[in-house]
Amino acid sequence: MPTPQKAIVIDSLAESLGAANLAVLTDYRGLKVGDLQTFRAALRPFDAEFVVAKNTFTRIAAERLGIEGLEPMLDGPLGLVIANGDIVGTSKAIADFVRTSRVLTIKGGVIDKRVIQAGDVEALATLPSREVLQARLLGLMVSPMARTVGVLSGPSRSLAYLLKARADQLAEAA
Repeated sequence: MPTPQKAIVIDSLAESLGAANLAVLTDYRGLKVGDLQTFRAALRPFDAEFVVAKNTFTRIAAERLGIEGLEPMLDGPLGLVIANGDIVGTSKAIADFVRTSRVLTIKGGVIDKRVIQAGDVEALATLPSREVLQARLLGLMVSPMARTVGVLSGPSRSLAYLLKARADQLAEAA
């Protein structure tokens, strides 16, 4: 039975994990304090935060939430990225930092209480942003309408060309 202080930490961790859109487990071993501050600053625009958590507390919190399959990732120093906002943006920020720091490593993650592997987190980072996807969807919705307008205006345009050609023909004859 955990002490009251530990129970508070576990409850807080369980609440954060349960409310998160994405949680990424990382190994931050060897990362300097300045680098951690830079990483936290990169996550802030995406409504995400980096917290250091004990493996045991994380395991207990995951069990409370019904998250299974997290145990193999709970090995060594554990840093959690808890994202409450944009999943893709957060994944890109993590992948960029991993690529530049070469110290931070991704162990895996959790999306909607389902465990994902490190490769899945990296795959999320390659997806287009939400704004790009919305723009593509809007383009797909507008495209048929634009084509319909083009098809409907075709006969009137043809009539105008025919009348202009006839007027030019009459002007040449006169």
